[in-house]
Formats: sequence, C-alpha cells, structure tokens
Amino acid sequence: MLVNAIEMLNKAKKGNYAVPQFNINNLEWTKAILEECEDNDSPVILGVSEGATKYMGGYNTVASLVKGLIKDLNINVSVCLHLDHGKSFDSCKKAMESGFTSVMIDASMYELDENIKIVKEVINLAKQKNVSVEAEVGHVGGIEDSEEVDVLYAEISDCKKLVIETNVNFLAPALGSVHGEYKGEPKINFERMNEINKIVGIPLVLHGGTGLSDEIIKNSIENGINKINFNTELQMAWSQAVRMFIENYSTYDPRKIISSGVIAIKNVVRHKINLLGCANKN
Repeated sequence: MLVNAIEMLNKAKKGNYAVPQFNINNLEWTKAILEECEDNDSPVILGVSEGATKYMGGYNTVASLVKGLIKDLNINVSVCLHLDHGKSFDSCKKAMESGFTSVMIDASMYELDENIKIVKEVINLAKQKNVSVEAEVGHVGGIEDSEEVDVLYAEISDCKKLVIETNVNFLAPALGSVHGEYKGEPKINFERMNEINKIVGIPLVLHGGTGLSDEIIKNSIENGINKINFNTELQMAWSQAVRMFIENYSTYDPRKIISSGVIAIKNVVRHKINLLGCANKN
C-alpha cells in the first residue's frame, strides 16, 4: 500500500523505534527491498535521489515501477515513495505530480529564512496532494549525488524556528552523520539530538546510516530519531556479491548478473529492520 510517511513515522515516534529509508537504484533493488519488508511485516520508505531518478528514466518511471511492484508482488505493508534531497521546489513538484507520496526539500544550503520560505512553498503544494514533507537544517556531510559537502551541525534555535514557521512533517537536523563512507569515527551529537527532539516534537531523521555502529543507531533512536536512511551499505553489499558471482561464473545474462546481489541486499535490509525495531510494526 503506497502512503505518505506521516502516520508511519508518528507511530514510530510513539513506539520509540525507527522506520528505514532504503534508497533504490533499479528494478531488482526495489523488488528485493519490498519482498524483505513484506516478509518482516515492516513499513518502509523507498528513497530516490534526483540523480537516481534521472538514471532510472524520470519521476513517472520510478513511480510507475514502485506502484506496479506493489500490485504485482501483492505487497501489503505500508510503502512510502520519497524524493531524497530534492534541491528545488520544481523537483519536488515533479515528484508529487508523478505519484511520489513524500518529498524532502533540501534548502539547507541557503540562509535559514530562505530555507523556511522554500519549505513553506513545498508544503503548500504537498497539502493539496496528501504528500509528506521533510526538511533539513545544517548540512549533512559526505557525498550526495557526486557533490561533497562538509558537516555543519544544526543549531537548536534554527530547528525550532523552522518547525514552528513551516509545520513540516519531519526534520533532518545535521548532527555529525555523513553520506557515503565515514573517514574516521562518526561524531554524533546525541545531546543536541535529544534537545532538538524535546523542543520540536516531530519525528527526526538521521541521514548517512551506513557506517554507523548498531550502538550509535540504537542511541539515536533513544534520542528521538524515527527515520534512518541507508544507501551506500546496500550498494557495497550488492557490489561485493556481484563481483564474486562474476569471478566464479561465466555468463553474459544481465538478469543473472544483476540479481546475484539480491540476497546480499535482503540480508542488509533484514538486519536494519530488526535493528531499528520496526519488524512486525506495519
């Protein structure tokens, strides 16, 4: 069932667990994630970056793929199709018009007042289409769609102001996590995370779940995180499995090559579902 993320994340906040966002890159990726979530009765957010959307053919293609798989695979768990790091009002609009049920408007590169202005514009349209909205304060570091960004920790006052003035559904405050692989030990500010959680009162999002220890993830959930994004870890697991397959088997069938990484993806998905506490929480 394709839904927005409001109910599933509010439920996670009340139940003190988190819902995973697994980013998708192709048909096999999406199918594997949906099947594993269905087997574990877990709600799921399918994240798609602007770059991945372009690679897969466009917003309409991605939305049609997800809707078709939900129907043909008889998926009954709650599924949210989410634009990850939408960089503009126009990209969020395109996603909503094509059938995405949630969008992230990432205007964190602007000054706070401009960030708030853009978030408001997206929310006004999202309300008309029953779409949930995520915003970011500060800068999550690392590499996102080939762009490298330094970490800028979110200020508590900025988070409070944005949430009050926009009524955004959930917030991604930058607190030390990064996209891609970590260089050195992650420096997550749990104290500030907890303070922001108490002040804003809405589900918080942690980007850059890859490379975080199970202990850090559990501590994050205890301090108010209800959505955690995973992408690189799936890519690494898939890539390793496919490389091993190619080394051991002689085939030119792309279906066999691409699908040789599916079990590896499902193993990661299963581990994260149990770690985040969302198994049997649909």
